Order: sequence, then C-alpha cells, then structure tokens
Amino acid sequence: MSKSYKCIIFDCDGVLIDSESIAIGVLVDMANELGANMDFKESLIDLKGKALNLCMHVISERINKPLPIHFEQDYRINTFEAFRENIKPINGIIDVVKNLEIPFCVASSGPENKIRLNLEVTGLLPYFEDKIFSCYAIQKWKPKPDVFLWAAKTMGFNPNECLVIEDSISGVKAALAGGFDVFGYTEHDYKNELEALATKTFKSMSRLIEIIQ
Repeated sequence: MSKSYKCIIFDCDGVLIDSESIAIGVLVDMANELGANMDFKESLIDLKGKALNLCMHVISERINKPLPIHFEQDYRINTFEAFRENIKPINGIIDVVKNLEIPFCVASSGPENKIRLNLEVTGLLPYFEDKIFSCYAIQKWKPKPDVFLWAAKTMGFNPNECLVIEDSISGVKAALAGGFDVFGYTEHDYKNELEALATKTFKSMSRLIEIIQ
C-alpha cells in the first residue's frame, strides 16, 4: 500500500468478537415474547451494526406499544450470560493483535462493561486495556464519527493517520464522516454493502496485517 498508517482503530462486535448473532438472537427471543414475530435470519441482516436504542425502537413499532421499562436492563443481563457461555474471537484476530507493530485500540457502540466482558472472555482484553472507547461514554453513536475522533485524539493521532476496521454500514459511514480511511471486514456482510463505501474490503481477518503493509 502507498499509505502508511500509524494507528488502527477496531470496531468490536463482528470485528474482534463474533457476538452479533448471539446478541440479536437474544433480542429476537425477547421481542417475540412481546409478540413482535421477528425472524432471526432477517433480523441478523436488518439489525446488524445498529445501536440498541434503534433496535428497541424497531421492536416497539412492531408491537405498537412502548417496551417494558426494564427491557434494556433485562437484555443486558441475558446477553451477558449468553456471551459468557458462547462468545468467541473472530478467526485470526488474536494473531493480528499479537503481531501488529503500530498502536491500536477499540471504538464500539456498546457500553464499556460489555466491551470489557467480551474481550476478557475471548482472551483479547490484555491487548486493549486502557484503549477502550465506548459511544456510551460520550452519548454519541455511529454513524456519527465522534467515537472514532475521540479514540484517535486520545491515542495521539490525526484521523488521516489512522485506519478504522469496521463490519457495518453505520460504522463505515462514521469513519468516513470523521476523515478516516476504513477497511470493511466482509465475512458477515450479508447484503454485500461495504464494498461500495469502504476504502477497501477484505474477507479474512488473518490477511489484515498483509494488506495494511
């Protein structure tokens, strides 16, 4: 590559950890208990990469009434339990972070306690300790670029010196809006949406170091 990046900013869900099918499965089960009649495969495609508050809005519209007041709290409890039992790292990502020779961090739409739990269970937390940036901390979510701008500034770099790794449309749009190059990880790009927007796309995480050199 002609451009040499000085910092990598990873998304978490679907990039570092294989969590989205677990989280959406829990969400669909809870929604269907309320009468939403949602299909898991369709929801995996439609809700992938979307913030929880938007997913909750979709469910509320489907059942035509507000969600129970403790819905989000129950969802967090249920997903944390499911993550502890079933979460796995994305294939190849541990070798990537072991061998990266430039600084890196994680910037995610999820709350920090969720990010930390999933990184811990998958053995990734030691690589990201003190380098975790959550949209919840600044109350601004993708596709706004704020979490990436915050991460870059804290890490000591300008956006044009950083590369963002994302797997969702909202994440790619957020990175581009902030002035970042963004590589789209397409292993779970069910609608083949990333290629048209991302700076580059790749399907195998084990190839990441090769393609950024």
